[in-house]
Amino acid sequence: MTIDQHPAGTTSPETVARHVLNRLESAWNEADGEAFGSCYAQDATFVTIRGERIVGRAAIAAGHAGIFSTIYAGSVNRMELVSATEIAGGVVLVDSVSTLDCPTGPLAGVHRARSTSVVLLPSDGAGSPSIVSGHNTLVTA
Repeated sequence: MTIDQHPAGTTSPETVARHVLNRLESAWNEADGEAFGSCYAQDATFVTIRGERIVGRAAIAAGHAGIFSTIYAGSVNRMELVSATEIAGGVVLVDSVSTLDCPTGPLAGVHRARSTSVVLLPSDGAGSPSIVSGHNTLVTA
């Protein structure tokens, strides 16, 4: 099944990607770890900017809840779509750039990160697309 044929009516890889990025950005800016984690599949993997590999929606949610209340408290994150490509039926590869404005902590200031995510549309057309794998890299150059 391709995205154009998806029962949920999603019309393009870009629409899928923007939907997911908007949910992630809103969750981050509301400091809502549970909402952030809900963008991921139950058994998703996520690699942090420090190279840590986190497995599972619950762990991704808990990890983000922790940083939202500590080192990234009060931060604002803007996520910009770079590209979205359907790499298989109902599977979208998303390349994005995030700009984080953090008021305090070890990353105080404005920083950019590049993210690559593999997003899966639900096969039955119910529910939202979910990230099955994500990798986030701090841009230092």
